[in-house]
Amino acid sequence: MILRMACLVVMLLSVLPFAQAEETTSAIPQRELVVGVKDAPPFAVKGADGAWSGLSVELWRQVAKAENLKYRFVETKDMPELIRETAAGNLDIAIGAITVTVDREKILDFTQAYYSTGTGIAVPVVSVMNWGTLRRAMTSFNFLQAIVALIGLTLGAGILVWLLERRQNEYFGGGVTKGISSSVWWSTLAMTQRSSAEKGPQTILGRFVATIWLVVSVITIAVFTAGVTSVLTTSQIQGTITGISDLASVRVGTVKGTSSEGDLLRRKLKFQPYETARDGLKALRAGRLDAFVYDKPLLAWAIRQGYASRLKVLDISIEAQNYAFAVPPDSPLRKMLSIAILDTIQKEEWTEARIRYLGEDSLSSP
Repeated sequence: MILRMACLVVMLLSVLPFAQAEETTSAIPQRELVVGVKDAPPFAVKGADGAWSGLSVELWRQVAKAENLKYRFVETKDMPELIRETAAGNLDIAIGAITVTVDREKILDFTQAYYSTGTGIAVPVVSVMNWGTLRRAMTSFNFLQAIVALIGLTLGAGILVWLLERRQNEYFGGGVTKGISSSVWWSTLAMTQRSSAEKGPQTILGRFVATIWLVVSVITIAVFTAGVTSVLTTSQIQGTITGISDLASVRVGTVKGTSSEGDLLRRKLKFQPYETARDGLKALRAGRLDAFVYDKPLLAWAIRQGYASRLKVLDISIEAQNYAFAVPPDSPLRKMLSIAILDTIQKEEWTEARIRYLGEDSLSSP
């Protein structure tokens, strides 16, 4: 009796691994998988013919081929929809530039990360003349206030000299209009150091006021020139953005609904949300923003496409980022995909793909 029971236990133990393997295999869907993807060059790029390419898409195709998976792509309009549909189970897998975050981990499962990067900052390239900065400076309240003050001082000095000189100086005499216009013209020339002694004040009191005005005008012009020079210096904004803390004092933009937006919110930084990175970079180029925050590889790619001489990505990161595929909670696909990803990213084909889409500099990232 005991011998029979022992034999039965041995048989059960020998069969159990095969049963578990069969159960695991059967848990993986044998149907056509629905793969969600959002346009995010260079990780996911939708061509004019509707075909998908990109680093993440290429990785998925290699994994699907290795595991003999059937699938079809479904595009989502933005990242929030991609995350939401995957969490709800309407998508079997989500691929693209998907950052692993705490909030997403609460509602999704992620595979092994296949690329490590960071949240980057794009700024204008310093040039000889930044017309956006010039336009903002010329229409700023401080600049207009200084202009009004300068005009007011010139008018005040001219009228005061006219009151003192009009009866004893032919140049400031005549009617009120002629006299005031002549005196204001003199005060303007005096301020710019262009007046002549022959047409200046002749009375003692008039010359005293003129002397004071000449000294005041020299100081005023010097202060005004220094202020304008400071405002128009092209490095006024670009040169001061050297770290994350500098973002608090400039105009910042990002793509709404992304992990980059979450980074700014956690740091309590004010920002302008945009629908796409393209929209944000256009605003940055036009001078409506001083910095644009987004995933560093996506920023670098977008700038290379049309802003290489005008915008640049700073060599700093706000937050570290890991890209991975997302699957619904407790998906049986997660472990299988993670193993396949680890195997794929060790191959030479993956290195070549990274260079092709991101450049050789990307090889310095894990």
